[in-house]
Amino acid sequence: MLLIAALFLVACGGEPRPAGYQALSKEPISVRGWIADIDTGAPASSFRTVETEAARRAAAFQAANVWIDNAPYVSGGIAENGAFILLDVPPGNVRIAFSAPGVPEAILPIENAPPNSDIIIGGLILKSDGTVTIDPKQTKVRIPGSVVRETATAQKAKVAGMIIPVVQVPINSLQDRHDWPNPPATLQPLATVK
Repeated sequence: MLLIAALFLVACGGEPRPAGYQALSKEPISVRGWIADIDTGAPASSFRTVETEAARRAAAFQAANVWIDNAPYVSGGIAENGAFILLDVPPGNVRIAFSAPGVPEAILPIENAPPNSDIIIGGLILKSDGTVTIDPKQTKVRIPGSVVRETATAQKAKVAGMIIPVVQVPINSLQDRHDWPNPPATLQPLATVK
């Protein structure tokens, strides 16, 4: 009997999958948002201007990475402006990991993510001990429904340690779930000419 099981595994080309491995979900979620900054814990340079800060963040975002352990089918990445998108994320409980210069691994935990949901997270700060959001009001968990306008449900998800109510939205309003988010402009002009 053991020989038959071994032959079956060889015939299927299957190797045992690691513990915690998540296959491609038939009801995946999308996770989108933007990174506001990266907190390395190092003292700030004494020479800081709007331009040097913008250049520092752009270089850090270009060197940043994002992944989910044991979820090989997730696609996405981080853009030069700090926007990130992850598609085909398994629903339920997920640990998204970010790395950037000075921050080897910042974990963004998501719990109780409903199937087919779109999670939007605004303004993440990456830290060595995790992630925080600078504007919790911009964090949303949306699911498609047969509703005319956004409607609250009894479901709750936990995103970056915050309890977020799950809302149903019309299916048409989820057309943007595959689009990169647009982070708010952080640069302020030095002078205004009238």
